[in-house]
Order: sequence, then structure tokens, then C-alpha cells
Amino acid sequence: MTVSVVDLRSDTVTRPTAGMRRAIAEAVVGDDVFGDDPTVQALESRVAALAKKEAALFVPSGTMGNQLAVHVLTRPADEVLLEAESHLYFYEQGGIAANSGCLAHPVRGERGVLPMEPLVAALRGEDDHNARVTLVCAENTHNRAGGAIVPLERLQALASMARARKLAVHLDGARLWNASVATGVPIADWAACADTVMMCFSKGLGAPVGSILVGRADSIRAARRARKRWGGGMRQVGILAAACLYALDHHVARLAEDHVRARRLADGLTGLPGVQVVAPDTNILFLNVESPLPDANTVVHAMAERGVWVSAYGPRRVRAITHLDVDDAGIDRAVAAFREVLLGPVAARR
Repeated sequence: MTVSVVDLRSDTVTRPTAGMRRAIAEAVVGDDVFGDDPTVQALESRVAALAKKEAALFVPSGTMGNQLAVHVLTRPADEVLLEAESHLYFYEQGGIAANSGCLAHPVRGERGVLPMEPLVAALRGEDDHNARVTLVCAENTHNRAGGAIVPLERLQALASMARARKLAVHLDGARLWNASVATGVPIADWAACADTVMMCFSKGLGAPVGSILVGRADSIRAARRARKRWGGGMRQVGILAAACLYALDHHVARLAEDHVRARRLADGLTGLPGVQVVAPDTNILFLNVESPLPDANTVVHAMAERGVWVSAYGPRRVRAITHLDVDDAGIDRAVAAFREVLLGPVAARR
């Protein structure tokens, strides 16, 4: 009998459920570039209302959504402030420069929170020598901070500071659904802190493809035009939008289960000698593995040999993410595998 793999590399690895596949098969579609795909229209209207924004745009990926937001909120040669470990800065191939001709100015935060004093200090004022700072980008939950939730009051303070200085704010909310479920704070309250917000359907919500950008009608109209220029215009894409609508109906509240399982995984590994467990806020768990224990790549390889897939996030940091395809039994297998790899087969059984 083949034992299935416990895949904790990311919540992007989820596969459509049977109900989601039925929704895809039964979707009513049109040509979205002509603006007549009714399922896409339904999705965009629903999420715009959920976020209390004027309009929304369905896009193939979170990266495209983020890049479109920067593009419509800036001009070439503007400066963009963002957290130094943010997805926009760390994982989007310099897209801020390549796609929008802007300068990224990273500011070191704490658990994903942009600190106000260094942020304000980065605003150098009008000077012919300096780039104009026009945009601040935040991320919630914050991936490289271990799925940390940026508190609502910190985002509200950021928004107040930015608006007082006539700066736009973009929120990379790829996992904002997780923040909302974990805190009980509605999506609209988070979205009120930003001019544009991007949210993903293909992570914890389990859709195969798709993210959405919300904001003012004029910003979304400009983003729709840029999406076409960048090759992101899609035709009968209602088959994907149907999966996202299904996810909104069936997979949002259950994110709480992923958070519980991430804590169970953390509890099962807490106290191991030489292992620092970063307590998860949501569904992302980081382990810092000290020498002389194996390094991160060695741990990843040894875990894979035991049927559990995780990721290296630096020389001595390992990441595991829970999602709808990992059940309690999968967490138990992961705990046992980690303990065997980090303690040795004999010690792990004690």
C-alpha cells in the first residue's frame, strides 16, 4: 500500500475538493476580456462588497495583484516604503522596479509590523535630490514572520500616518483571510486601512488559481488595463472564479482548523533540544535548528525520506504550513518524523 505524502511545504499545494470540482464543471462562463463572464463578475462584486471597496479585479496570482497595485498607485521614479522581509520585496523579482520603474525602500520591521519611527524617518521631504515617496506597502499575515498577524491598530496607525502625508497604502493580504478568521476582525476593517488590497484564493482557501485586487473604481480600471498589457487578460475564466466563490462559501471558516493544527505541530516539537519553535499566530510554523543538529536542507531531505515535505527558509530555518489537505493524522506523522530526524530514531521513541 502506498502511503500518502504529508505536504507541509505551503498552503499553495492544496487540491480542489470534490465540491469545488463540481462548481468548476458547472460554471457559467463568458469572455472576461470583453467583460461578459458572469461568474467573474459575481466574484468581483462579492469581494468588493466584502471589503467595502468600489471595485475588484480577478487576477491570476497574488504577485500580479501586488504589482498592479504598485503600478496604479505610483509614477516612475517614485519611492515605495515596505517591510524588509515582505513578499513584495523578497519574492517578486524586483517587480517594483521592472514593472513600475520605482525604487523599493525596505524598512526593517518586527514580526511583520512596520515601525513608525523609522518609517517616518524615511520620509525625507521635498528635495530635488530625492525620489518622491508616494506609497507604503504592508503585508498581513506576514509570511517570513511566520504567518504573524499585524494587529489592526498598527495598520490603522500606519494608514493615519500615510494619509496625513498624502501617501497611498497597499495591503498585501494574500493570507488576510487567516488574519480575519484568527482575530474575528472582518475583512472590511482591515481593508479600510489601505487604498488597495490584494487577497489570494489559492492558498488557505484551496482554489487552484487566482487572487483579487480591490480598491477605488479608478484604480481598478487602471489595473484592468495594465493587466491586459502584462498578458493577464483571461477569457472563459469563470471556471476559476467558480472555484473561488466555492472557497468563499465553504473554506473560510475552516481556516481555524489549520491554525489549531499548526499549534498542535508546534506543541509536539516544543522543548526539543537545540530547536526553537516560533509559536504560530495562524497556519505557518517556523523551526530554528541550532548546530550541531542537522542544517535546514538536511532536515528537509530527511523529512522527505519519511514522507513529510517541508521547506528550508534559510541555513537553519525550516517552514511548515498547515492547510485543508493535512488532517490530524498528518500532523501526528509530521511530529513523529521531526522528532526522529532531530532526536534520532531511538531517542524519538522514548
